Amino acid sequence: MRSDRSACPSVVEEVAVAVPGGELAVLRWPGSEPGAPVVLALHGITANGRAWDLVARELAGRVTLLAPDLRGRAGSAGLGGPYGMARHADDMASVLRQLAGGAGPVVVAGHSMGAFVTTRLAVRHPELVRRVVLVDGGVGFPLPTGTGPEALAAMLGPAVARLSMTFADVAAYRAFWQAHPAWPSLDETVAQAYLLRDLTGSEPLLRSGCEREAVEADGTQLLLDPQAAAAVRQLPCPAELLWAERGLFDEPEAVYDEKRLARAELTGPDLALRQVRGSNHYSILMGRAGAPLVAERILAAANPA
Repeated sequence: MRSDRSACPSVVEEVAVAVPGGELAVLRWPGSEPGAPVVLALHGITANGRAWDLVARELAGRVTLLAPDLRGRAGSAGLGGPYGMARHADDMASVLRQLAGGAGPVVVAGHSMGAFVTTRLAVRHPELVRRVVLVDGGVGFPLPTGTGPEALAAMLGPAVARLSMTFADVAAYRAFWQAHPAWPSLDETVAQAYLLRDLTGSEPLLRSGCEREAVEADGTQLLLDPQAAAAVRQLPCPAELLWAERGLFDEPEAVYDEKRLARAELTGPDLALRQVRGSNHYSILMGRAGAPLVAERILAAANPA
């Protein structure tokens, strides 16, 4: 186990969890009090566990937050396939059994693709999940033209483009991301920690630690597998969906809107829907526009009245 204080004020430990094929890297922000509720937090398709840094800061030790690097990403990049929502869900079940075995069923939060993993985890392992918080994900993405890797690249833009690029140094990688329209809305300290965790290799051949094979396999499933879209309607526990007002490139067309969610027929007493004003797909988690509310809703789920 090691502690990392270098890039972000929140103190975080890294622990390893045994899963099929090797070990999964899990970031853990310990609760400040004995018996603090355990919350599992899952990142997006090309992200890593440090995407939850700002939320962890807002939670301020009121929970023990577990944020794995999913298989094929960052500290878990050495774990090969198979990938897919069911594989990730089973990996997360291993995380909970090994790191939260005495905590009973817990709250699980997921952003973007992590929200789809969250719903599959709740359906496949209902004994481990008490409530879920979905952050701009979990309800079938609107499909771009095509259905293969090209469609995924069109949807995610630079997030996928970087997977085949190298960078001379950290400054060059940072400059690459600074051109992204969503970058100005992110918390600078959190973004820096997130970028540093993503990088692997040595100068002048730094690259992303996110494996293209994992992204393409997972992305294709999100676009094509009806089970990935259906899990949100099969949830065995209460859930809340927080959705951003703006899109992946800070554009007015968001991943979700009221009409799209209405067509999804998600109404019911056990699924609450809430728009997060002023946020985009990234700042809803990694910016001041969204992180405080995400933390608030996680706390509400972890400590129901």
